[in-house]
Amino acid sequence: MFTRWDERNYREMLPGVELKTLTYGKTMLLGEFRLKKGAVIPSHSHPHEQIGYLVSGRLRFNAGDETFEAGPGDGWCFAGNLEHGVEILEDSLVVEVFSPVREDYLP
Repeated sequence: MFTRWDERNYREMLPGVELKTLTYGKTMLLGEFRLKKGAVIPSHSHPHEQIGYLVSGRLRFNAGDETFEAGPGDGWCFAGNLEHGVEILEDSLVVEVFSPVREDYLP
């Protein structure tokens, strides 16, 4: 399946957190997140494996017992059910893959 970036819209998931679902298949979903400085994604967990790449900006992750400050070019991989949260330190652009597909992220 092919999709064009401009065929999908961003939607607000939390204050300062916008998602554009780029594409998805039977077992994976690819999303782009625009994150505003000062926003917080509270600590949570889900059954999906999550792999991400920080295109621009700066984030502070709390994942399990670890804290990590990410800058452009950094990546992460969270196992399913791992408790994690994020503080947005600068306006940021993130690309993430979820497996299996997150039904709540479908367009």
